[in-house]
Amino acid sequence: MTTSTRPLHLAAELAPGSGRADPGPHTAARTVALARLAEAAALDLLTHDDSFAGPGLDALAVLARVAPETRSVGLVPTVTTTHTEPFHVQAAVATLDWVSRGRAGWRIAVSPTAAEARLLGRRPAPPAAELWQEAGEVAEVSRKLWDSWEDDAEIRDVATGRFVDRRKLHHVNFQGATFSVKGPSIVPRPPQGNPVTVVDATRPAARDTAAHHADVALIRATSAEEAAALRAELRRGARAHGRDPGQLRVLLSLTVDLDAYEGGPGALAELIAGWHGGGAVDGFHLVPAVPERDLERFAAGTVPRLRDRGLFRTAYEGTTLRDHLGLARPLSQYATTGAGA
Repeated sequence: MTTSTRPLHLAAELAPGSGRADPGPHTAARTVALARLAEAAALDLLTHDDSFAGPGLDALAVLARVAPETRSVGLVPTVTTTHTEPFHVQAAVATLDWVSRGRAGWRIAVSPTAAEARLLGRRPAPPAAELWQEAGEVAEVSRKLWDSWEDDAEIRDVATGRFVDRRKLHHVNFQGATFSVKGPSIVPRPPQGNPVTVVDATRPAARDTAAHHADVALIRATSAEEAAALRAELRRGARAHGRDPGQLRVLLSLTVDLDAYEGGPGALAELIAGWHGGGAVDGFHLVPAVPERDLERFAAGTVPRLRDRGLFRTAYEGTTLRDHLGLARPLSQYATTGAGA
């Protein structure tokens, strides 16, 4: 087996599996317990799926509740960019970054069905390609709004009554195909500068958006060769958009049932080590069939085996999600370009 010195990144999904007949109670206590279990195993991040199509609590609100109950693990709710206001979306994600002290991300999703469109009643559902183009524009304007406050814009001078240096707030004046935003944001620049952007690039329609805007791209593949080809495609796309491909992490989303497929936690460790060591992916995003059971078995059985091979951390070495992923904290584009307010 090929040995790799590249860091291995591990993530897991928190929401109950959609294929289960009875997903069980979805309570704050349940989610906090799962998050603490994942944090004890030093996983990079946790995702929480969400959509307008099904019942359940809002993923952003759930992870805002989890944030003060955890200290290190990254928190990444799914946020749909269809039928929502980009300005409000970015403010909510920035707030989660503040609440978690720099551990927030967001997994961009679209709402393609007519049923979802009827639920909101704002507009018909456009074709998938248009939805993902719009999602990319939401990602772009979100970065601009997060940057619209320079890092030292807050003064908080009680003696003079000045809270902010207005010279360090910037209008973004963004015009997209379906929306426009003037700015600046109503939330100071997040601790990470820009919270981590995650895009599920499984469907071809989402891949250009992932290559252009994602810090983490999720893929699905049935072989290491297929995964490696998708990773290479995304990295080429990132380079074509003027990005450093080395700043894109590609994780394989893998549904796991550690009660029924052959080999259990040990076989999963072998698969992870082999695919990562061969350069197919940068890490794995585990989607447990039953989170309470499978996440515990993954943390207790698979992670120690990966550590025994020297492939995974024994403790967190940084404090932010960007630290965990080895991603640089971006400078404010307005501070570096000197754009006017």
